[in-house]
Amino acid sequence: MELLKNLPQMDMMRSEKMTSVQLIIPVESAHRAISYLGELGLLQFRDLNADKSPFQRIFVNQVKRCAEMSRKLRFFKDQIHKAGLSSSSLPTIQPDIDLERLEIQLANYEHELLEMNANSDQLQQTYNELLEFKMVLQKAGGFLVSSKSHEVMEERELDENVFSHDYQDSVSFLDQEMQSGSSNPSGLRFISGIIVKSKMLLFERTLFRATRGNMFFNQADADEPILDPVSTEMVEKTIFVVYFSGEHSRTKILKICEAFDANCYPVPEDLTKQRQITEEILSRLLDLETTLDAGIRHRNAALHSIGLHLLTWMTMVKREKAVFDTLNMLDFDVTKKCLVGEGWCPIFAKSQIQDALQRATYDSNSQVGIIFHVMEAVESPPTYIRTNQFTYAYQEIIDAYGVAKYQEANPTVFTVITFPFLFAVMFGDWGHGICLLFGALFLITHETKLTSQKLGSFMEMLFGGRYVLLLMSIFSIYCGLIYNEFFSVPFHIFGASAYKCRDTSCSDAYTTGLIKYGDTYQFIPQMIFLNSLFGPFDDLGENELFWGQKLLQIMLLVSAIVAVPWMLFPKPFILQKLHFKRFHGGSYNILEASETDMEDHEPDSARRHHVEEFNFSEVFVHQMIHSIEFVLGSVSNTASYLRLWALSLAHSELSTVFYEKILLLAWGYDNVIIRMVGIVVFAFATGFILLMMETLSAFLHALRLHWVEFQNKFYSGDGFKFKPFSFAGIADADDR
Repeated sequence: MELLKNLPQMDMMRSEKMTSVQLIIPVESAHRAISYLGELGLLQFRDLNADKSPFQRIFVNQVKRCAEMSRKLRFFKDQIHKAGLSSSSLPTIQPDIDLERLEIQLANYEHELLEMNANSDQLQQTYNELLEFKMVLQKAGGFLVSSKSHEVMEERELDENVFSHDYQDSVSFLDQEMQSGSSNPSGLRFISGIIVKSKMLLFERTLFRATRGNMFFNQADADEPILDPVSTEMVEKTIFVVYFSGEHSRTKILKICEAFDANCYPVPEDLTKQRQITEEILSRLLDLETTLDAGIRHRNAALHSIGLHLLTWMTMVKREKAVFDTLNMLDFDVTKKCLVGEGWCPIFAKSQIQDALQRATYDSNSQVGIIFHVMEAVESPPTYIRTNQFTYAYQEIIDAYGVAKYQEANPTVFTVITFPFLFAVMFGDWGHGICLLFGALFLITHETKLTSQKLGSFMEMLFGGRYVLLLMSIFSIYCGLIYNEFFSVPFHIFGASAYKCRDTSCSDAYTTGLIKYGDTYQFIPQMIFLNSLFGPFDDLGENELFWGQKLLQIMLLVSAIVAVPWMLFPKPFILQKLHFKRFHGGSYNILEASETDMEDHEPDSARRHHVEEFNFSEVFVHQMIHSIEFVLGSVSNTASYLRLWALSLAHSELSTVFYEKILLLAWGYDNVIIRMVGIVVFAFATGFILLMMETLSAFLHALRLHWVEFQNKFYSGDGFKFKPFSFAGIADADDR
């Protein structure tokens, strides 16, 4: 026994041993202490202010300021992205952050950027209006030249003083056109302008109906698209000229133009004036282009200087916000001017946490040290299972079913081997397995490069399970060699089977898997029932393996029947006895994996716990349901393993169909083109159906066999994960 106690503990078989701790932190060293604990990432805090709203907590103002700075940083990131720039700086770790100075700096940058954006938008709008005016003059002038037989009223000519002012004062030419009067309302008049091309058809129909057909409409596409300052996209537009008669029609047409966001520009009939205005517009367009280019260069320079520190600032603000969110979970003691916190940590991490707290006290020049002591608790601790790159994906498969209870047997230890093996039983083909192996090796060899890249959802899932894919491919090659299957082509490498069945009844065989229980009072009867129930009970004849086999099987059947009440009755009485021992004179120890997780009042705890009464009838009914589920599931779950045979046969037959009906059929023709087409179709069928769909199908069925048929016999999975306060965890969450 002494030798067994000295054996090293399996890291993955059971979760890490946890302990409940309490921290009493002076106010002056609280921020630095939480920051150091965030860097360590081994302490999970309890929320001692769960009954308070977020606005009633102590550090709510600091959290708001961090949220506002995060908004400004997101604004900077969007502006850099729109400008086509990149931020290449790596984030640096700075425990002490001058929030006030950073906040002022970010506010100045935001004000400067907003002002530059407003000026740029105004200049771009003016540039667009001048560009549109130039195109309207060119197209509409052509319409007027072609219709010189019509008399156009002189009041439609452009005012001589339009271009006598600076271009910033002539932003809206529509207002000037509206101000021009009409000296002869009975003559033929026109309105020219430009509109988005997609609205042209509906615009023309609306004008026709509004004027009851008393108008003449001309249109022509613009020579070049125009930049929309709002969406920053190039928009195609169409120039139009509407001929009409009467002031009433003019009012209607102008309202319709306004409703369709059409920009109207006055065009003089005189060709000399058109040329003068065009020359003036071209000159001002050149000036505006120079001004816009200078503004863009200045704006890009400002964004570049921001981008050099953007990732650093974002990391700093996220860390600060996380620190203040954690401080809001602590209880503030007004009399002692200190913060009281509680949480969970692994036992092995106590010395590291104490060292971090001592450094925080020293670095903050506090006269009072931070008190760290262990508390006893009756509630179930969180589950913390350390993983590495290889075991992480398998642990995630188990956690998707349910997180193990504290110190509960972890099925990941078995799943590392059983999951890829059951997959390979259904996918057994060493040709397909080699293809999966190449894919897994590619992901593993490019691991460093792919880790730093932003992957899509599917590729990220595939990359996360690269080691699962590796073992699945290796086991597929192994099972494929046993099945003599290579892309459905049989290879009799090992010859015929060495085992000859002497009778047809010998093919009726059942197997059971390994199960593990923490509660020995229900583990033993369940093991007896599961291993004693299955087997033939008829006359064995010459298939009898040893003398007395039939008598032994009858005894096993009786043992299985006796195990049923054994599973049902002892456990409720044992739990009742343990409850009375714990709360009536017994010691207060940390509960491990138990069916009843009850809380007790700790004198030195900042929270108040309550003791729940033991309900014997509820526990008995629960155990009865559990026993019935186990008995029925032992039969149905065992039959469910027939899916291994069914999917293996389906994969083999589907592969045979593709080989015979596509590849061999095409190869039978004496035509190179038909053979090449057959090879291409066979490759696509193998890649997309057998290597993708069949892989997914076998993966899902292997997942079901583990979650339902395997884990429900021993795995509760009703625990909760250990989620320590960690800066690394914050960065990972942001990346996702």
